[in-house]
Amino acid sequence: MMRGVACAAAVAGVFVLAACSRTGELSASRSGSRGGWPLSVFTTPEGKPFFAGTFFPAEDGYGRKGFKSILREIAGLWREERGRMLKTAEEVTSLLRSTPALGATVELDERTQDKAYRNLLAAYDDVYGGFGVSPKFPTSHNLTFLLGYWKRTGEPAALEMVDRTLDRVERGGIHDHVGGGFHRYSTDRQWLVPHFEKMLYDQALLARAYILAYQATGEKRYADAARDIFGYVLRDMTHPGGGFYTAQDAETGGEEGKYYVWKKKEIDALLGADAAIFEEFYGVTEAGNFDGGTNVLHMPRPREDFYRVSGYKRERIDRALERGKKALLEARAKRKRPHVDDKVLASWNGLMISALSLGARVLDEPRYANAGRKAAVFVLKNLRRDGTLYRRYRDGEAAVPAFLDDYAFLAMGLIDLYEATFELKWLIEARKLADEMIKKFRDAEKGGFLLTQNKGEKLIAEIKEAYDGAEPSGDSVAALLLLKLSRFTMNDGYETAARGIFDAFSGQIAARPEEFTQMLAALDFAIGPSREIVIAGAKDDPATREMLRIVNGEFLPNKIIVLNPGGGKDAKIESVIPLASMKEMIGGKTTAFVCVDFTCRFPTNDAARLRELLRAPAGSVP
Repeated sequence: MMRGVACAAAVAGVFVLAACSRTGELSASRSGSRGGWPLSVFTTPEGKPFFAGTFFPAEDGYGRKGFKSILREIAGLWREERGRMLKTAEEVTSLLRSTPALGATVELDERTQDKAYRNLLAAYDDVYGGFGVSPKFPTSHNLTFLLGYWKRTGEPAALEMVDRTLDRVERGGIHDHVGGGFHRYSTDRQWLVPHFEKMLYDQALLARAYILAYQATGEKRYADAARDIFGYVLRDMTHPGGGFYTAQDAETGGEEGKYYVWKKKEIDALLGADAAIFEEFYGVTEAGNFDGGTNVLHMPRPREDFYRVSGYKRERIDRALERGKKALLEARAKRKRPHVDDKVLASWNGLMISALSLGARVLDEPRYANAGRKAAVFVLKNLRRDGTLYRRYRDGEAAVPAFLDDYAFLAMGLIDLYEATFELKWLIEARKLADEMIKKFRDAEKGGFLLTQNKGEKLIAEIKEAYDGAEPSGDSVAALLLLKLSRFTMNDGYETAARGIFDAFSGQIAARPEEFTQMLAALDFAIGPSREIVIAGAKDDPATREMLRIVNGEFLPNKIIVLNPGGGKDAKIESVIPLASMKEMIGGKTTAFVCVDFTCRFPTNDAARLRELLRAPAGSVP
């Protein structure tokens, strides 16, 4: 029997443990605890769960039961002790349905953000960056929240936390230094040995964090890290039609990390005279730092420090590293690759479209916008039918009605794509998705949005979740999406819906704001002031491009950008973006309008004046 083995049930982020001992005692913990996310859930024919677990290997080993043993034991329990299993299922279902109310509405303001900052500071690892000890996840929305907090308050420690974390993550073994991209999490405090799985959402969220950090600091290494991510995704994680795949496995032939690690003698043979520099730079030793004397490549010291202490000339180092990475990538391509999960998910594609669009603007890389455009076309063509969005696509089949995060993440991606391309159709599609989201997911009685459609398949529990875990919650992204749409469209209804989200979860957020950092980024936008920037001028005019370059170079998290490409009155644009009304070229020259909470300053044709307006405190008029 399964005496001593934890039973569990999970519904959309709630992890409920039920001891499968004779006592039948129940205990519960929130998602994000050490229990993790259940991968396999066993239910009664009525859909009531009585057993779940995170991950089971195929066979027994190392003190862990394998999946085959689990199946045999569950089958035995179901035959011999069905009554107890049904009782457990009822208890778990009752516990799920009795999820505590969200609590009374409380005011959320700058003090909420201050509390989140203090709590993150208390959890911060001031040696290696990140939060907590191990395992360590990058948790990119913590970093983007801190960047916004630094922008609002000028608090230097907020920026320091971001800088050290992004630096250590980029230098660590969690970063695939040969092929690009980042693994899922680090098994140690130092970011050295990762769990080697690569997730699309991690690539998108980290790319965004690195780009925003580049905007805030001007540090080129952050821009390079984002380019590295995009290079990996576009090379290895892209469907021929343009959508993005979901994940790449950690294992090859049953061995974790086998595809990614190296023995020193392998590198010696591949690189010859360049090996010594390459191995010193990436911490390669004969003993290794991973199983079997293999090495996870990492950077023990920053590149600039290595230049100073290595004794080699900078040009020699750069040449050896460039040649070395190319040679190892070619050699690795001959190995058996980890399996790629080639599903295309609407939600995670939305995140990657957002990241690529931001990269296109800030890094001045049109090919990133082209990739985002192709992905948007692919998703809307293959995952949307008859006004219904579906969650996943694979082998020509779209399936599973979309969840809240599919709508919110994709619509946000399309808004970002509009700001990268200024193609009006993306904003129109974003608004359609947002309107559908409000209709299908909004909890009109209690506020906020449900995870599943309010008229969809009936689940055993109604789930409404704002916790920002490994990825941001649908409600958190929906809040920011609706706030931005309210600025583009000047429709107060969107802002009302967004504020309903804040109110619905305000008690939870006020108690533990550091667990809702993506929501706090939306709150920061709501608190304001926000900027609405309109550029009137031909898209290909050098003056227009220069003004857009200036806008995209500034770290202004709470803004929207609009282009009036004709420079004059345009009824089509104004029908979609009323904000653009009366924002026309002056004197036949490209003209910039910088508005703060819809109060517009004097327009300017001068690029230097535009920069001055953007850098001035939002509450002042220089």
